[in-house]
Amino acid sequence: MTREDLAAARCRRYRKRILEISQQVTALHIAPAFSCTEVVDAIYNELMIQEKDSSNADVFIMSKGHGCMIQYVILEEHGVLLKDHLDSYCRPNGILGAHPDYGNPGVRASTGSLGHGLGMIVGQAYAEKLKNSDVKFYAVLSDGELQEGSTWEAISMAASLNLNNITVFVDNNDFTSLERMSVSQPAFYPVVDKVAAFNWSVSEADGHDTGALLAALADLEPQKPKMIIAKTIKGKGVSFMEGVPIWHYRSPSSEEFSRAIIELTESDAQ
Repeated sequence: MTREDLAAARCRRYRKRILEISQQVTALHIAPAFSCTEVVDAIYNELMIQEKDSSNADVFIMSKGHGCMIQYVILEEHGVLLKDHLDSYCRPNGILGAHPDYGNPGVRASTGSLGHGLGMIVGQAYAEKLKNSDVKFYAVLSDGELQEGSTWEAISMAASLNLNNITVFVDNNDFTSLERMSVSQPAFYPVVDKVAAFNWSVSEADGHDTGALLAALADLEPQKPKMIIAKTIKGKGVSFMEGVPIWHYRSPSSEEFSRAIIELTESDAQ
């Protein structure tokens, strides 16, 4: 199997696991997790150096906190989170909530109030620069976060401090919760030009194509902070969820769950 085939198989497996967890709770953010599944998979399985109990391990922050289900299931596969942790998601005795909490295994920042993640990364990345460390920082932001002034302050500061140890992926699924970004914030586009004006190296790529993501990243200038605007589909992977606003925060019925699992299983067989 090719690298892309292996990544696609992993991502179908992650989506199935998220759907399984959705049957244990009233609601969870399925569609926001599905839109950045390939992006987070590429970060963990293709880009990051992960050394347990090492100060040299790279850092990932899910700034788009409501997409944390994909981070949780990948951390489970890596043995960082336990199956029991995910099985008790959003339950009274569980440790995992609807947004990441610092202190839980593998979680490097509490996020969820959008617009804070990149600022935290800039501070940490600058500290590592001062130590002449080789640690790299990766983050996933939502396109909605790019409406936050604090995000643009962090973008400006990262370039001013020459933080080339930062790589950001924007999950550009054209939704902010239930409305289209292109409708509510048309001046947002073209976002690539805006980021480039702050002296970042930036490009667009298909956010559901691992090869395209890695190729776009390889073409960026290594001496600058880097950003990939990942063109994604909210709810990607399950046909009746794709681009449908109601799936921002909802658990499927048992019938919908079965349909979704069948779709993903049929994709495995192709």
